[in-house]
Amino acid sequence: MWTKPSFQRKTKIVCTIGPSTNTREMIWKLAETGMNVARLNMSHGDHASHKKVIDLVKEYNAQSADNVIAIMLDTKGPEVRSGDLPQPIKLEKGDEFSFTIKRGVGTEKSVSVNYDDFVNDVEVNDTLLVDGGMMAFLVKWKTSDTVGCEVLDGGELNSRRHLNVRGKSATLPSITEKDWEDIKFGVENEVDYYALSFVKDAQVVHELKSYLQKSSADIHIIVKIESADSIPNLQSIIDASDGAMVARGDLGAELPIEDVPLLQDEIITKCREKGKPVIVATNMLESMINHPTPTRAEVSDIAIAVREGADGIMLSGETAHGKYPLKAVRVMHTVALRTEATLSEEDSPCTLGRAFKNHMSEMFAYHATMMANTLGTSILVFTRSGFMAALLSHYRPVGTVFAFTNDKKLQRRLALYHGVRPIFMEFSDDAEETFSGALGTLQNRSLIKGGEQVALVQSGKQPIWRSESTHHIQVRKVA
Repeated sequence: MWTKPSFQRKTKIVCTIGPSTNTREMIWKLAETGMNVARLNMSHGDHASHKKVIDLVKEYNAQSADNVIAIMLDTKGPEVRSGDLPQPIKLEKGDEFSFTIKRGVGTEKSVSVNYDDFVNDVEVNDTLLVDGGMMAFLVKWKTSDTVGCEVLDGGELNSRRHLNVRGKSATLPSITEKDWEDIKFGVENEVDYYALSFVKDAQVVHELKSYLQKSSADIHIIVKIESADSIPNLQSIIDASDGAMVARGDLGAELPIEDVPLLQDEIITKCREKGKPVIVATNMLESMINHPTPTRAEVSDIAIAVREGADGIMLSGETAHGKYPLKAVRVMHTVALRTEATLSEEDSPCTLGRAFKNHMSEMFAYHATMMANTLGTSILVFTRSGFMAALLSHYRPVGTVFAFTNDKKLQRRLALYHGVRPIFMEFSDDAEETFSGALGTLQNRSLIKGGEQVALVQSGKQPIWRSESTHHIQVRKVA
């Protein structure tokens, strides 16, 4: 019989906040149940509703001594959507239907599309998908303003449905005017991460980073890999970013669905090699939007993402508008924890010495991990930049990485990193005093016990209580 392990869950949970969870009570409950990152989906809601959620998360962080929640703003991106219909249209296989760039069309035979270049992007014999494949159309003809189709897979067509062309990405810019407004809103409200939608190349990441630098905004960019055009540029996109999200919904619409698991593994591997956090998203517990228990395939999906080494696993509609948001988080927490308990100690990554450009700290992080794994201890690190905490997370130690920082923004950002428990504390000029204070804090919160050993690492880009040329690893016994 499996017993719950004494260690903490290492894989982080990202929860999308929506009508089911946007109250003070629910955000508190999500945080206590296992949420590590609160996601704001800018495809829905307005700035006022998102500001309310940001303020509530910040209020939670201010009063919580033991926990911290990061805030991620997810841009809408250049979505192609159908227009409004007076009522849903029932379409059967073989029916004729058309999509037009004329505004205001919504009949039983035709509907408007919000994208003027739609006709130019689509060719005869292309397959057009609605909502990632819930319905499918074969393009039979086109004029200067209309695309005529035959229904391949029927269903009920509703207003404002998401449209994809199999194997193609729309030629829209990755950051739209609405996105820039939302990005500015994120700067003003000091969010921790942007999840940037439909990234096709590294240039758009550089463009956003340049804007953030000019705005003096310290916000990290998670690129969403979800378009066919992003795959040939995958390495350069990840190199330019601060992390990635495997957005499987649109990825599975634009590319063959059988490629999605292989791409998930490839994206996770590339992020792991670069020491950057990676999130697996979409359909993880989709059935729990309406049902109190998940399918067994969904449970396996979570376990696979954990085994592949994802930093984060994400809930979308399950927590945004689902009937059982807390149960969904609880399932994700217990499945991740159970899976982690069965993972053997990892071999050293094949990229040892490459992920962080041969910085001396990399060798110390590696050896601190090996030492902590051998002794079965947790690791303590003190950080002002987050560099050393991220580096230790990269090596996936068996024990928790307790990352003490005197920067509250950095504390929130580290909430996404695998195995890292970020804790805020003011640093004293006296190293020994700070070490003792940190150990005392962990004991008071029952995170370590008297008599335990811990590995204490002093290394990184910004020396604290040491000279630039010295690095330390200590093993201490807790009094």
